[in-house]
Amino acid sequence: MKFQTLILCFFLSMSSLIAQETETINTEYRAEREKVSDLVHTKLKVSFDYDKSQMAGEAWVTLTPHFYNVSELELDAKAMLIHTITSNGKELKYTYDDAKLQINLGNTYAKGEEYTVYIKYTARPEEVKQKGSAAISSAKGLYFVNPLGKDPKKPTQIWTQGETEGSSCWFPTIDAPNQKTSQEIYMTVPNKYVTLSNGLLKKQTENSDGTRTDYWKFDQKHAPYLFFMGVGEYSIVKDKWKDIAVDYYVEKEYEPYAKGIFGNTPEMLQFYSDYTGVDYVWPKYAQIVGRDYVSGAMENTTAVLHQEMAYQTSGELIDENTWEYVIAHEAFHHWFGDLVTTESWSNLTVNESFANYSEYLWIEYKYGKDAADAHRHDEIEGYISPENELKDLVRFHYNAREDMFDAVSYNKGGIILHMLRSYIGTDAFKAGMKQYLNDNEYGTGEAHQLRLAFEKVTGKDLNWFFNQWYFNNGHPKLEVKYVYSEDAKIVTVQIEQTQEGLFEFPLAIEVYEGDSPKRYEVWVDEKSKSFSFKYDKKPILVNPDADRTLLAEFNDIKSTESLVHLYKVGKKYEDRREALDGLKDQQANESAFKTFEAALADDYYGLRIMAIENIDLVNTDSKKAVKMIEDIALNDKKTLVRAAAISKLASYKGEAYIDLYKSAIKNESSAIRVSALKALYWEDKEAALQFAGSIQNDMEKQSLKDALIPLYIMDKTESEQAFVADNLIEGMFFTEDREKADLYKDGFQWVIGSSNEEATQNLVDAFVQLGIQYKQYGADKIAKQVLQQLLEAKNQSDFENKEALVKIVEDGMSRLSE
Repeated sequence: MKFQTLILCFFLSMSSLIAQETETINTEYRAEREKVSDLVHTKLKVSFDYDKSQMAGEAWVTLTPHFYNVSELELDAKAMLIHTITSNGKELKYTYDDAKLQINLGNTYAKGEEYTVYIKYTARPEEVKQKGSAAISSAKGLYFVNPLGKDPKKPTQIWTQGETEGSSCWFPTIDAPNQKTSQEIYMTVPNKYVTLSNGLLKKQTENSDGTRTDYWKFDQKHAPYLFFMGVGEYSIVKDKWKDIAVDYYVEKEYEPYAKGIFGNTPEMLQFYSDYTGVDYVWPKYAQIVGRDYVSGAMENTTAVLHQEMAYQTSGELIDENTWEYVIAHEAFHHWFGDLVTTESWSNLTVNESFANYSEYLWIEYKYGKDAADAHRHDEIEGYISPENELKDLVRFHYNAREDMFDAVSYNKGGIILHMLRSYIGTDAFKAGMKQYLNDNEYGTGEAHQLRLAFEKVTGKDLNWFFNQWYFNNGHPKLEVKYVYSEDAKIVTVQIEQTQEGLFEFPLAIEVYEGDSPKRYEVWVDEKSKSFSFKYDKKPILVNPDADRTLLAEFNDIKSTESLVHLYKVGKKYEDRREALDGLKDQQANESAFKTFEAALADDYYGLRIMAIENIDLVNTDSKKAVKMIEDIALNDKKTLVRAAAISKLASYKGEAYIDLYKSAIKNESSAIRVSALKALYWEDKEAALQFAGSIQNDMEKQSLKDALIPLYIMDKTESEQAFVADNLIEGMFFTEDREKADLYKDGFQWVIGSSNEEATQNLVDAFVQLGIQYKQYGADKIAKQVLQQLLEAKNQSDFENKEALVKIVEDGMSRLSE
């Protein structure tokens, strides 16, 4: 399962608005679920009651004793109505507490014997009471989206979310990751809908009542949390990898863009098969986009579910497929997570850390090492925080299962795998993954099994690595100092670990007397350690982390001369980024400024953007740089760089580039159009608003909303107030740009003081949805505060439609309280 950086921004926003209590970690040891009986096969027949948001179900659950004889069975079954339980045609006695079914089997079964229990039930997801995933307010398992069709802007859909223990909200099972079962599902739905589930669609039967029953069968075994059902009006865009169907389920208007979004999937399956040495083992690979799904994406075996952020149009895809790394993440889960599954949530790292690192592997393969290292840099930034430093990667103490889905299990775990790869070598890393997958396929794994697999391949004892990185917390914090003895011609690199506890690690130190380094590989195993190196000419630069693989915080103050040289000789993304970051406030220095000029032509587009955004065109002799940026705005091969160049020119001498803006707003790239339209507004407001008003296509408006919303807010464009209201939340909470957030809050005040019923409805709907989806993080409290403020404003108004406005808000408050 993949969570999004924007969601993190939201949580940070919430923390400033909601009083947070310090959480005490539960001291209970979170062990693997005991295996009394093992699942063998699960057969389901289901149909849906859209009026009640319920599901009628029949389940045939086949099991076998794990070792000891059994005469009773305990199943997870949350908030269900249990109608009948039988086995071999005989009714069985049971007790049920709304969460667990305790069934007297009426017989004793020994190891090796299989038995089947039949259960007729009604699943009531709206009655479920349990803590949800990190982005879903309550783990209902089964989600009805707009079931009565009351919202004209939203299709009717059904999707399921099993991780961590949501599957037992819609079928009785042993809802633990250390169980594996094959499955078959008969889904009866209205004829107009298509269905998706795990495995292959074997049969479709037309019924006389306008419904259809689809029969999905999956012969391989996987964990119950990976079961999936999806229902809705979708276009199915077909693709293929070898002889395996690769399908993309999208709403009809996104059908032309489906292959642009998901089209690298077959290549991913091939790449990951080659990299791990284990071919993709499953019978198909389908991906579906679900409305109101906010956990990023979920790796349901052969039937991956994505949230709406996956949807992009051609103008956005030209710039960058922002969802591609999520697609890669979920694909790799079909090896780490689906084929071999964590035995317990405490060992989630063997699922999520690998999926996180697979993003790096795919980007490195497809787009190069600079792009991969830029992604790694972002992952490190997402991990570094005092809270995360206190958590072990493998955690046997936590308050809720969902607490494991954090930047430690994801970001840090992926970075640790990168360090392991660097330490043992890429070939050994691949072989170790293959060993682990082959040893545990269709079963479960934990960190110790991972260590043993890598030890078997390499012959190395890796306890030291796993003990400090998997079963410990934190990371090195290093104070680095350089002492030069010019008489002896020796430079001493002093490394002080300032964090609590000791880490040991290999380190590559490069010493530059000119453009070529002398490389020294050292081992740091003390809190304070020094390394001395002879030189012929006093070094211009000492690079203490030349490989850029160590997860650490370095306090390493380099001179301007050293930073300039670091950019010049740096072959790695982090080298050049560190140089630019260190030099951005030193551009009065000619060498520092020329470094930024050089960076305008950097091979990696992300560093070209960094150079454009930070180069000082005001306080420097910048004629050459301006000419370069003008050329970049027209000709750079990367549209995101051209967009950054347009924004830079606008902030420098905006009035001089009006013709450029007017031309650029007609470009196919959404990023270029957004930058140009924002720039044009400040120089020719009438032309900018005229162009904005000419955009009638809803999808095009959405792709340009980052320009349109600010324009409409600043201009107070009444005809677009409803569009603004529908898009305010993202800018208010899901951004790190405080200037943008402040502007969107101005837009919020504009809507509050308006009599526009459609805008009021859109704003209410948005905050109700926000409160429901992020309830466990306190968003419901914020939403209630906002709606109360909105209600007071409408009540105090003298609008002719005051009653209608008040009713809209009150209805929203009622929905939020349900």
